[in-house]
Amino acid sequence: MKKHITDKKNGLDYTLVNGVYLSNLVSTETNYEIGHWGQRHLDYIMKHHKVFYTSLKTSCNLNSYLHEVEVRAKEMYDTLITQLAEKQGVTEQLKADNQMLWVQKMTNIANQAREIVYNEVIYAR
Repeated sequence: MKKHITDKKNGLDYTLVNGVYLSNLVSTETNYEIGHWGQRHLDYIMKHHKVFYTSLKTSCNLNSYLHEVEVRAKEMYDTLITQLAEKQGVTEQLKADNQMLWVQKMTNIANQAREIVYNEVIYAR
């Protein structure tokens, strides 16, 4: 018996182990670190889009998908912080002159940006 064979019907490779051919399955799942945004989106799809979640999980694409969500959300959040701070006149000069006012404004801006990212990326599919 041959050590390795390929099934022409399904395209899978098999290896002979103890008289039995076992398929050579290779996981295509990556191993990205998933941060805050990805975890929130994971919770959302597990609760509200179970079929989509199962499909990602069984096709070994869940980690890659969550990584893409993480990157997109982080980029959007950082861009929004910069744009909102500029639009509202929150500058380094304000930080030097009145730190408490600067902290209040930046906290408000961060909350606004977070809500936008949640609505546009995290809780959308």
